[in-house]
Amino acid sequence: MKSLFGVVALVTAACVPRSGPSPTVARNEIVARTLMSAWESGDVNVLTDLFYPDAVYDDFPNQAQYQGIREIVGYVQQVQSWAGSLSIDVSEVHPSETGATVEWIFSATQDHPIGNRVPVATGREVVLNGVTILEIENGRIRRAADYMDALALVLQLGAEVRMPGGSVLRLEDVLPPDTTGR
Repeated sequence: MKSLFGVVALVTAACVPRSGPSPTVARNEIVARTLMSAWESGDVNVLTDLFYPDAVYDDFPNQAQYQGIREIVGYVQQVQSWAGSLSIDVSEVHPSETGATVEWIFSATQDHPIGNRVPVATGREVVLNGVTILEIENGRIRRAADYMDALALVLQLGAEVRMPGGSVLRLEDVLPPDTTGR
């Protein structure tokens, strides 16, 4: 009977989970945070090391998909080309055994044209909330997907959106009400 309790105690101790995340979960969080830093800096070498050569990056707000390192680097560089004072504030990282979800706040000044879409530098600041979902294998990104509200970007750059029925949506129409009493 005494040896049975010893065996039960030993098995129970072996089954108790370790404190903290598994090495894979911890590594996936580092990969996610490193990607956000590479977005902020535009560091091509870091991006090249983070992604598999055949990785895919989906940019859902713009309905675009980038395949392979060259296209993914081009995607990041395109944002870098118009966004001065670019900052990405990571608010949360939710790592798992197979990837990570990153919640972030992007802020920048649009000090150069955005291709043919915005052919002038507005000098306006944009602040956007977004999420990036990552599929990670062996410490490298297999697939990434960005989600954010593109309407917020358009309105912050000074655009007006004509709605069906003739109404016009402006930035002040979507900002939260002023709580200062003014």
